[in-house]
Amino acid sequence: MNTIILIGMPGAGKSTVGVILAKSLGLKFIDTDIMIQERTGKLLQEILDWEGPRGFGQIEEETILSLHPYHAVIATGGSVVCSRSAMAHLKSMGVVVYLKISFEEMERRIRNITTRGIVLLPGQSLRAMYDQRAPLYQEYADLTVECSDEDFETVVGKVIAGL
Repeated sequence: MNTIILIGMPGAGKSTVGVILAKSLGLKFIDTDIMIQERTGKLLQEILDWEGPRGFGQIEEETILSLHPYHAVIATGGSVVCSRSAMAHLKSMGVVVYLKISFEEMERRIRNITTRGIVLLPGQSLRAMYDQRAPLYQEYADLTVECSDEDFETVVGKVIAGL
């Protein structure tokens, strides 16, 4: 089994699904949001507050480009699709799986928007972010898994079946 890269909206379940998937397949688990926090010594929201969306994007891209895992599941941050070079690097490592949720599902799942570290451009609404990123996730995905109204074990089963 090569590397599996999970992409999707904030709240899609990338980290949770990633842990379960890695355990199910006997692979290493990597969470790029945690890597970013470890590299900077700051929480994601603190990075956004200090560096802004562009600065955060640069840190995220550098973190992704530093990855060279094999036999792993990688849970990415929701904004990774905004970097062509980061996505090209991820696609070169393995299978990109889009965990797809509806806007309404994302909105329902995200309760801590002001502290969660969600990358929004100045003045950008959650809806505008969703509309901007959804086609990018679809463009980069090798496999799309519908996750709205599904429990994590079902999503993991769908990912494994689709590989």
